[in-house]
Amino acid sequence: MEPRILVLDGNQRASLAAVRSLGEKGLWVAVGDSTDRCMAGLSRFCQRSITYPDPFESPRFFFEELLRQIEALKISFILPISEATTYVVLKYRQELPPHLTLPFPDADSMEQLADKNKLFKFADEHGIPIPETIFCNNVAEGLQALEKIHTYPVVLKPAKSRILLPDRIFSTRVMTAQSAEQAASLLKQNDFFEFPYSIQSFIEGEGQGVFALFNQGEPVCYFSHRRLREKPPSGGVSVLSESAPLDDRLRESAEKLLRTANWHGVAMVEYRVSNDGLGYLMEVNPRFWGSLQLAVDSGIDFPWWLYLVSTGKSVPKVEYQYRRLRWILGDLDRLLIILKSPRNRYSIKSKLLELIRFFKPGFNTRHEVNRCRDFKPFVFELKQYLRALRG
Repeated sequence: MEPRILVLDGNQRASLAAVRSLGEKGLWVAVGDSTDRCMAGLSRFCQRSITYPDPFESPRFFFEELLRQIEALKISFILPISEATTYVVLKYRQELPPHLTLPFPDADSMEQLADKNKLFKFADEHGIPIPETIFCNNVAEGLQALEKIHTYPVVLKPAKSRILLPDRIFSTRVMTAQSAEQAASLLKQNDFFEFPYSIQSFIEGEGQGVFALFNQGEPVCYFSHRRLREKPPSGGVSVLSESAPLDDRLRESAEKLLRTANWHGVAMVEYRVSNDGLGYLMEVNPRFWGSLQLAVDSGIDFPWWLYLVSTGKSVPKVEYQYRRLRWILGDLDRLLIILKSPRNRYSIKSKLLELIRFFKPGFNTRHEVNRCRDFKPFVFELKQYLRALRG
């Protein structure tokens, strides 16, 4: 029977990269999203678009509609991209048709790494460096812990960025406090600190990541990139990045972690590398990442290879290539933030330099969304961007 793939979260750039990767191999690919029209659904490689209820507002209704679409379209392989859809599908995994391939590990392995409190305990037990950490279950425990902390800043880190409740998905975020007073205020002001979280020492240094594909506890491939520009400029989403040599120490740490957890599928292992060169584990994202297209362009075709290993096929040998990847509308947003910033933050000279850099992104740069052979997703994204500017 012809394989039929359903990629979820069609407005994610990683979804577009996955659809292009799989569709270019001649596979039948459908795209789903909670909106009527979505970026990946307009790709020339998408055969069918479907709409489902918003998983954030109604996880169970989302899953029930997903089941109906899987049966109607005869889907054999499903690929959630965001944490929200991934967590819901995994929660109800036992209800999926037995013929359907879901390229994720069992619930215990997922929980071991996706829950940051469990992750840090697990990593510490296996000799993987983590920041100084205090584990808390609610606001009251955090306020008590602050009385023992004398060095700031500290990082308040929820155990999960998405908390799946029976009737909705609750979003959280990591927060940095510069003082005990600010930390106490943040704990009291944000409801998600009534769920488990940790208080960690702040590590000065550079963020680095190891991107991996594992097959039943065994590594298949790795990838690493360097962020050249981010939005906002102070740190955030990558808008210009380049493939980079893999740090052997970080790879060994990531491999030890993922092997021990008997990982299956893709993972992004994030580190903070301190000024003395030691890599501290920050988190593990058990899903595809924003700059997925860069890995594909560099020869490490994660979506295709994930499909191959999950369906019992071998991964081809390829030649790794240096590439740069640019998300142009994100890069434009970044430039506008800088140009609008006060002079005490960015001088006229620095603003001019950023303007020049914007029009000269560098050698061997490819665009993430706007591609001549598949241009409709960019037209859609541009319309959405202009509509947001007017609003």
